[in-house]
Amino acid sequence: MREFITVCPRNCYSTCSFRVFADNGRVVRIMPYDGNLATPEGPCIKGLSYLEREFSGERIIYPLKRKEDGSFIRIDINEAIEIIATQLKSVKDLYGSHAVLFYKGSGISGLSNDISSIFWKQYGGVTTTYGNLCWPAGLEAVRLTLGEVKHNAPWDISNAELIILWGKNPAETNVQEIIHIDKALKKGGKLVVIDPRRTPTADKADLLLRPRPGTDAALALSIAAYLIRNGHADIDFISKHVLGFKEFAESLSITPEEAYSITGIPAEAIIKLAGMIASTEKVTMIAGYGLQRHSNGGQTIRALLSIMVITGKIGKSGCGFNFANLQSYIFDSEKEPLTYYPDDNRDKPYRRKISMAKFAEDFSELKDPEIKLAWIERGNPVTQLPDSERVADAIKTIDFKVVVEQFMTDTAKLADIILPAKGIFEQPDIVGSYWNPYVQYKPAITEYPGQVMPESEIYYRLSMLMNLCVENECLIPPPGNENFEKWLEERIKSNGEVTLQELKKGPYLPAGFSEVAFNDLNFPTPSGKIELLSRQASDMWGVPEIPTYVPLMSVPDSPDMFHLITPNAASRIHSQFGNLKTIRSVIELPAWEVSPGDGEKLELADGDKIRVYNDNGTVSGVVRITNRTKDGCIVFPNGVWIADGGGVNALIRGRETDMGYGAAFHDSFVKVEKVKE
Repeated sequence: MREFITVCPRNCYSTCSFRVFADNGRVVRIMPYDGNLATPEGPCIKGLSYLEREFSGERIIYPLKRKEDGSFIRIDINEAIEIIATQLKSVKDLYGSHAVLFYKGSGISGLSNDISSIFWKQYGGVTTTYGNLCWPAGLEAVRLTLGEVKHNAPWDISNAELIILWGKNPAETNVQEIIHIDKALKKGGKLVVIDPRRTPTADKADLLLRPRPGTDAALALSIAAYLIRNGHADIDFISKHVLGFKEFAESLSITPEEAYSITGIPAEAIIKLAGMIASTEKVTMIAGYGLQRHSNGGQTIRALLSIMVITGKIGKSGCGFNFANLQSYIFDSEKEPLTYYPDDNRDKPYRRKISMAKFAEDFSELKDPEIKLAWIERGNPVTQLPDSERVADAIKTIDFKVVVEQFMTDTAKLADIILPAKGIFEQPDIVGSYWNPYVQYKPAITEYPGQVMPESEIYYRLSMLMNLCVENECLIPPPGNENFEKWLEERIKSNGEVTLQELKKGPYLPAGFSEVAFNDLNFPTPSGKIELLSRQASDMWGVPEIPTYVPLMSVPDSPDMFHLITPNAASRIHSQFGNLKTIRSVIELPAWEVSPGDGEKLELADGDKIRVYNDNGTVSGVVRITNRTKDGCIVFPNGVWIADGGGVNALIRGRETDMGYGAAFHDSFVKVEKVKE
């Protein structure tokens, strides 16, 4: 039996390190690895389920081809690649390369993902997407304010005396963070949770505030106003390090009493929280991604961050604003890989771009050429994109579709060719994190099963078949993990900081890593200061220079509509892992959650069937009555496959956030009715 140190490359905060034990080419055990200070207790249930996921009988390990009746037959990998090469050549010859749509999700991270861009540039260019479904409004808000997106090391949370979790539920979505929160609480620290839902994390809280969704900026600005008016602003810090405080202070007009009418949070609760912040030296505020998935998301994050700025709780241990930590992104040309902007000319003529948030709408307007071929990898757009029914209809119109996947997802079901995707134990890679600061090497542990090929080999073979290599030299590494490791070595050489051999020793802290972010009080903004007044915010995004509260773009059509919330769940990373028996054995099936009061109004009982609908679509399922859901809200987790009763994104209109080109998932309202048997 051999032991390896590896890392989970999924789109998850934690990016856990763990020990893997393999016997006869199969992983048989997963254990914690305490050499990563951020994730010392090992992976969550999803990480442990790799024992099933990578060796599941349902995993696709041979290419599949769609038959005329819609079913799939197994074909040889050589035949699959030849079919795809022929189709790619034909489409390019007849319509031009932009008749190909390349859609990439964020289902798996690593430098190996660079290979796709190399291939599609060799091909001559493609249509692709700009924006991001996950976090860009918040990333841009932090960048505009602080100049760089980073925060204190996760383990520094244990030094906080007051932790404010604003719209984040780490007990389910970032379990490693709970380790460090619990250490702070054991030392006498206090925990405040601000969330419309009463989450498992909220059960630990000393104070729980449940605002109306989308009103968080009003709550934050009323706290900021109270702190300033009562002499709790750190004037010395502000005078040295903050631009725009005077303008910001003069703009604040929301009192706690006025905030109550907007947020539903009583004035006395707002004043209590403001008092806790004012009387505590070490305060860490941790913002989740859900609250910036509104049409006012970027300004909301700027408003939250302003509280930490005016109290001087930046650049100190136990303090700070935690949203994303990109200190491990040392091999990226840009520290904030927010998006490919639609008006960015650097990639032309490589890219023709459409909005990821408004995919269905933008796709319908593509002309000269229309999309004739789609290549989809690392993503499940039919489940995850807004306006998902229209997205599925759009994809169905494409003549030829290739999906690279491990399982038969909602998107894979629409493919003409399914290529089996690599597993996490099969190809070496280098992985960064957006929460912990480590750069980590992921070794090859097992062989590729069946006819699985890593994307790098698929692209190499297509390049050779299509004569795309430049002057007989292919920029894509030839087949074999040894060749791929050589490519990794060359890929990281330009950074010059660390070698592959050093990375193989274990999780690596970059040379520029700051355990306490901004401890030097240097802020790479245009002014060199923290910018409460940001001209870039106005120039780039057309929002006010000062953080403001703007009501949601979407409003309910009638008073009987519910605010739809689609959070992440402990059992999934978006649409991944929920199909596994390991997960299903310990997590109850998802249901539509409403409050007892709303259940009574609608004459609903647990297990009743309901119809949830709006002008965008209709989804049906069973209801769960729970006081964890706020009156006026209905909750269903994102990522549930249609076959499992999901498809919730059919109810969500494609709409962008106020900055960053994110998706405003939570600007959604629905009606609910009981389905009579």
